[in-house]
Amino acid sequence: MLDRFLPESLFPRKLQPAADRRMRLAQARAEEALVRTHVENALSFVDALAEELAFDRAIDTYIREMSVPEPLASAVVTRVLVVLGRELLPAQREEWSDDLRPRLRLSEASDGKQGQIKRA
Repeated sequence: MLDRFLPESLFPRKLQPAADRRMRLAQARAEEALVRTHVENALSFVDALAEELAFDRAIDTYIREMSVPEPLASAVVTRVLVVLGRELLPAQREEWSDDLRPRLRLSEASDGKQGQIKRA
């Protein structure tokens, strides 16, 4: 019955590749903004309840009360913990020096030299 009112030609099921890429990029930006907003609000929640709840319990309460679904909840919790960790733990080196940076072997893998890589 709905086919008469909403013909498929008006609402194609598949987007053109360029439109699909733009849609995916817009969706990724929206999801990132949503995560960022949840992180900011969860940090405010932790701060507001610092005298009543431990930070981990406050984060769990925020996730539950706001009904943040998985996998978004895991991303929010991880980022909140990273921010809190920066404040609580001594500063770590953010940049790798050249001697500590692991050597990337992407070209060797693409050249078919996978069996020649020596492992420690």
